[in-house]
Amino acid sequence: MRELRMAAGISGVEFARRAGWRDSSNVSKIERGVRPASAEHVRLWCAICGASEQRLNELLAEQAAVERMWLTYRQLNRGGLKGAQESVRDRYERVKLMRVYCAHVIPGLLQTRAYTTAALQSIRVEQHVEVDDVAEAVAERMDRQRVLRRPDARFVFVLEEQVLHHRVVPADVHAEQLEHLLAMARWPSVSLGIIPLDADRTLDDGHRVWPEHTFIISDTELVTVELVSGFLSVSQPSEIADYLAAWKRLTSLSVTGEKARRIITRVRESLDA
Repeated sequence: MRELRMAAGISGVEFARRAGWRDSSNVSKIERGVRPASAEHVRLWCAICGASEQRLNELLAEQAAVERMWLTYRQLNRGGLKGAQESVRDRYERVKLMRVYCAHVIPGLLQTRAYTTAALQSIRVEQHVEVDDVAEAVAERMDRQRVLRRPDARFVFVLEEQVLHHRVVPADVHAEQLEHLLAMARWPSVSLGIIPLDADRTLDDGHRVWPEHTFIISDTELVTVELVSGFLSVSQPSEIADYLAAWKRLTSLSVTGEKARRIITRVRESLDA
């Protein structure tokens, strides 16, 4: 938007005057991204700068895409946890290939009811969700796992081994979850890879592969990234390509099949030690 104003030869002070604003501080904040630009701001910039209708539509499309990229958990969970779980169901039911990388938690599609209950109870506390619909949200997530039976879809998971070790639930729940992982790894639609704790993370070209934030690649159309305060939705092809490259690097470190099962079994047995 700054480029639009500069190309029109309009100073920040003059722009503020034409917009009817007291000073140019809003101009600077919006153009630098300090204050998010709304659709009305885009229309205002285009009107004052004399942009064409085509340029207006392009900028409105960009603004809408940016607005959809970031969603805070406070926004997502405003009406309760069940609604948040329901909001993603359609994506899981339509996807043909879902690739999931996790460095901190067991993926939702592979969780037991007890593990999910503990996770959502913690989320409700940490995110200050007033509505107590944990039981309903758990039921929704459990029902969503039916997508793993779809014959037309494949779900590929790569977990850092530390995910198996995190003692975030009681020992009996932890043990049940690890046993469940062993069972799910044999499902036809599921591929489960584990990146060992002692894996050499140096590739042949000398590049070192660092752990990433948890992310999910849905086909080649959308990537969602889970952060502390919300999640990011990425749909730009160039950015999706970056995540596909990261996925390739991470999967190159993972072991599958019997090797993965041995790691899970070893962690499970350590709970009885």
